[in-house]
Amino acid sequence: MTSAGGSGRRPQKTAGIDETVGSASPVTTGEKLDDEDYPAYSMGRAAEILGTTPAFLRSLGKAKLIEPQRSEGGHRRYSRYQLRLAARVRELVDQGTALEAACRIIILEDQLQEALRINAELRRQD
Repeated sequence: MTSAGGSGRRPQKTAGIDETVGSASPVTTGEKLDDEDYPAYSMGRAAEILGTTPAFLRSLGKAKLIEPQRSEGGHRRYSRYQLRLAARVRELVDQGTALEAACRIIILEDQLQEALRINAELRRQD
C-alpha cells in the first residue's frame, strides 16, 4: 500500500505488463480475480457495493484519495483496494467527519500500514 507522492494511493499496476522489462505477459482470469488492484468494478456497481452514490465516488477523486482507472470508453473502473478505502471514508463521514479530513485520515493510515510492512520486511532481512 505504497503511497504515491504522499497522496495515499499505491502506484497503479498495469495488468499484463511486466514492469521490469516492459514486455507483455499473459494474464489469466484467476490472476485478475486475485489482484486487488485490478479495476473490476464500474462506478455504478462500486456505488451499489458501498451503499452510496456515484457522486460520493467522484468526490473521492476530487479529494485525490482515489483515482480510478478508465475503460477504453472512458468509464471509471474501481479496484477492490479502492473500494476498501472508499468504505473506510464512508464510515468516517457517517460518524460526522468532514470528507476532506476523512480522506486525509485514510491517507495517513495507509502510509502507516505501508511503513510498518516495510519495517517488518527489513527486520526479517537482518
